[in-house]
Amino acid sequence: MSVVKVTRNFQVSIPKAVRDALGLEEGDLVEVEERDGEIVMVPKKLIDADQAWFWTREWQAGEREVDEDIRAGRVIGPFKNIEEMKKHFGDA
Repeated sequence: MSVVKVTRNFQVSIPKAVRDALGLEEGDLVEVEERDGEIVMVPKKLIDADQAWFWTREWQAGEREVDEDIRAGRVIGPFKNIEEMKKHFGDA
């Protein structure tokens, strides 16, 4: 645990070990709130509106399911070309 000083304009420096552990970089956003008498800082990332679908709960659940399928070996392919894929799936 590190102790930091509140400086002029109420600024604090995030210790290097914490920045490294969280992958924080200069310019990153951090949400700050008071919670039960403590200051809680949570790193935040902005995403473009046209990419927001990827971060929905439903899409992320599907991503986790696919990752598990890949880890468990429940995949087919890769195919060399579209014709090979069509043969495998019966020209569906």
